[in-house]
Formats: sequence, C-alpha cells, structure tokens
Amino acid sequence: MKVLGINAIFHDPAAALVIDGEVVAATEEERFSRRKHGKRPVPFSAWELPEESARWCLEYAGLEPADLDAVGYSFDPALARPTAEMGLHDPWDHLRLTYAEAAPRFIATALPGLDPRRVRYVAHHVAHAASAGLAAPFEGCDVLVLDGRGERASHLAGRYDESGALKTLVTQELPHSIGLLYEDVTEHLGFLRSSDEYKVMALAAYGRPRYLDAVRDAVYATADGGFRTDPVDWAVYAPARRPGQEWTEAHADLAASVQRRLEEVLVELTSWLRAQSGGTRLTLAGGVALNCVANTVVAQESGYDEVWVQPAAGDAGTALGAALHVARSVGDAVRPMPGADLGREWTDDELEGVLRTARLPYERPADVADAVAGALAADGIVAWFQGRSEYGPRALGHRSLLAHPGRVANLARLNDVKGREQFRPVAPMVLAERAGDVFSRGPIPSPYMLFTHEVNPAWRDRVPAAVHVDGTARIQTVDQRAEPLVVRMLSAFERRTGLPVVINTSLNTAGRPMVDSPRDALECFGSAPVDLLALGPFVVRRPGAG
Repeated sequence: MKVLGINAIFHDPAAALVIDGEVVAATEEERFSRRKHGKRPVPFSAWELPEESARWCLEYAGLEPADLDAVGYSFDPALARPTAEMGLHDPWDHLRLTYAEAAPRFIATALPGLDPRRVRYVAHHVAHAASAGLAAPFEGCDVLVLDGRGERASHLAGRYDESGALKTLVTQELPHSIGLLYEDVTEHLGFLRSSDEYKVMALAAYGRPRYLDAVRDAVYATADGGFRTDPVDWAVYAPARRPGQEWTEAHADLAASVQRRLEEVLVELTSWLRAQSGGTRLTLAGGVALNCVANTVVAQESGYDEVWVQPAAGDAGTALGAALHVARSVGDAVRPMPGADLGREWTDDELEGVLRTARLPYERPADVADAVAGALAADGIVAWFQGRSEYGPRALGHRSLLAHPGRVANLARLNDVKGREQFRPVAPMVLAERAGDVFSRGPIPSPYMLFTHEVNPAWRDRVPAAVHVDGTARIQTVDQRAEPLVVRMLSAFERRTGLPVVINTSLNTAGRPMVDSPRDALECFGSAPVDLLALGPFVVRRPGAG
C-alpha cells in the first residue's frame, strides 16, 4: 500500500509517505514556503494544505497522485463539537470543520489525479499516538499524547499491542488542556503562543517555583487517568510582559512554577497508565512531548524501563501518524521510522552547481569532516548542511550551526548569530560512546535531543557553552551506524581539543524556519556572521575567517 499522510488543520502542515509499511519520506511545509510553522493556527488558515510537501514526497518516491492507495488526514470532523459546548471561546472554529469536511476535494485539487474517495479521516490524537507507538523501535508499548487540542479532546492514553492495534484507555475532554494552559502562560510571558513554548521551558531554569501551590490548585490529575486545568489569572503572579520587554524574576518564577507542575502531572498520568497496562515501554507524542525537561522527569520517575519520544512530536508528526495508522488498518506490517532524516537531499553535483551559479569561491577538501573540525577547533562558527533534512524541530546533524563548546562566550555568540534571547541554551552533540563520561541523569542514548541531562561536574568548566544555567544540557548522542560523517567530524575535533562534544543548534535565524535547501543555506550564510559553510563535501569560507 502507498499511503500519504497529511496534517493541515491547526499548524505545522506536513506530509509523509509510507509504502508497504515503510516510512519513505516526511517533511514540513515551512521548509518550502519559508514561513515559520507553515501558518498560524487560526480557523481562517485551516484550508491551507502542505501542497509542496506532498508533491515532493510523491516525487521522491517516483509516484503520481493516482498511484496512491490512500491518504490519511489527521483530523476527523465527525468527532468535533461546537466550541461553545466544549467550553472554548473561538467563534470561527466552525470554519475548521467546514474545511476539514471539504478536505478530500481540496487535496484532490492540489494533487490532480487523486480520487478524493481515497482520503480517510484519522482522529487527531490517534494520529499523534500512531506517530509514536507505530514508529518506535519496538513492538508493544504504552502511548501518551498531550497537546493543545484535537477534535474534542486534548489527551489520549492507551496501549499498542504487538500487532500494532491501539487500545485507548482514556481521553481528556476539552476545555481541560495542559497544552492550552502552557500556551496561555507563553502568551502572558510575552512570547508567541503555539510557537514559543520552548522559551518558557528555557526561562524556567532561571526561576524558582514559588507559585507552585497556586498552580497545583488549578492543574491536577484525576483518579481516572485524566486531569483538570482550571482558569488561572497569571497577572496575580507576574505582570503581562510585552514582546521584547525585559523579563523579571517574577516572570521566571511563574515559568518555573508552571514547568514544575507540568512535570508533576505528567508523572501522575504516566504512572496511572503504567498501573493500568502493566507495560514497561512508553512512547510520547503531541506538542507537550517536545518539553525535554519534562520528558526527563517522566523517564526518571514514571517507572517505565524505556521512554521513546517522536522527534516530530508536534502537529507535523500527525502526518506520519495518519499514514502509519491507515497503512496498519489495511493490513500492512508497519516498521519503525528509520530516523529523523526524512526530508530533501541534493547530490554533490547539484550542490556544486548551486555554488557555481552563486559565483562563490569554494573548496573540496579531502575530508569535509576534518576541515570542519579544524575550523571549530580554531573557534569558528560553522554552518553544516549534509544529507537529508530533519523532520521535526530539532537540528540533528543535517542542518546545523556548530561551535566550540569550550569557549563560554560561544553561547552568547550563537544567540547573537541567530538573533534570539540570551537566556536560551544551545545543545551539545556528543559521541555516543563518550556520552556517559560527560553527562548523567538522563536517558542514553538520546539521538533526537528530546531529554535533558546533567553535565558532570568535572566537565562543566571544559564545555561551558553547553551548560544551561541549571547545570543541564539537552544532548544528542551520535553513533557510527546512524551518522558516520558527524562521528568523523566529532572524532577529528576530539583529537584536536580533547573534547568529544560540539555545540549544535539549528541552522536558521530567529523567526525563520530551519534551512532546508542549498539556496536557504547560502542565504543564511550570507546574512549571518558564520565563518564557514560546509555544503556537502564543499566548504565556503567567509573572507578573512581563515
């Protein structure tokens, strides 16, 4: 079966392709349109489809729309209710339902030759669940989904058996939503809701949870596996912050209080799930699962032996989940996703053609990994563009900005390069076999940068740019089988510096999607103070950078 998955209804429109149960391609529309998150999550944008993403997935596999056996759409309008009945205030939400009901015709128009009758609705949280439970590297697991909202719920807890069948144990009906609550505090703290929630997580490390008791009164788990989120007047604890305004101790303390309560409730929910299922493996999806600090607490305190998080845990991942769910429902034996590098790639000849067209001086060193390691050891900032682009919000060694972790000034330097807030941390990538020497108190291996780890005291002064204010780091472990080129670069850097760690942050600037194409990479290199661009096997040096 050839199944295309589509996410479009809220935000992060994306497409994914599954053929005979194997994940072949997945990408997000923002990488083509160059609009962060693809669109804003308002009802008026619900009609916007990931047209370019879908076309690319088909092109990559050599398919035409008529070749598809099915299309999974990650929202089922038949499950929705009017927002007034759900306790939400969104008078235009009916437009979402109108667009969703017309989605088969919209998709067939965008992909000429597709029979609209092949489009199948997949419940939003089932699509999230499938993106984790069916994509994880093991059979049979529990699954927990938490996000802002779906059709009428904000949560799903269940179990996948060894055959890939989902048994839903509980869902939480709206208006109670941990995701929406976190969005509310994100907006109150002056950040963009449904976009900047990770900034609240970063800011929380600077504060003390002194409002925790008040948040506990409003946000709490229930005995049946669900939870309640009562309205909170955030201004009682910290004044509303305007975008760009300096944050205060009260803002950081509010962030810390909400973050801590999120962690506590997640432990309660996952402990309940484990008690019901008797399972030993947990998978997570939904936008809340991108909170790597909370994921680590769950891994440590829920009682599960293994915790696996979908790297595209937000709504983009529901495209993959919808495709996997439909494929499995028609009898295909679905297989785990092979990695997060599921997007576009270019041949060496194509990359060289782009450089020639741009009339840029470039070199082809004997080993680009060694050349980059030399530039990093000399304290250069490197734009690293290699292989297929990543699916999801994390740069995992394919579209990255790299820097020396031993220079404490490189944290502020990278935040300046990217044009973002100075309280934001950057993440280290580390050789998998050395990760336990440098980091502790977090799951290892950690290939998708979805957990935090403590930096061992002996290493904090050696890799200071990698250490967040609370002594932690969000690491990516890299092994030879999955990332041989990155391993070669890290090994060459360690030979020069004695450090098996390199700083890795996404290759983009503030407000822009991650670089995807060679043209994007050249534009970013031309506009940001980066010393070297590694474009496939080629390097471009900024004049005067050495």
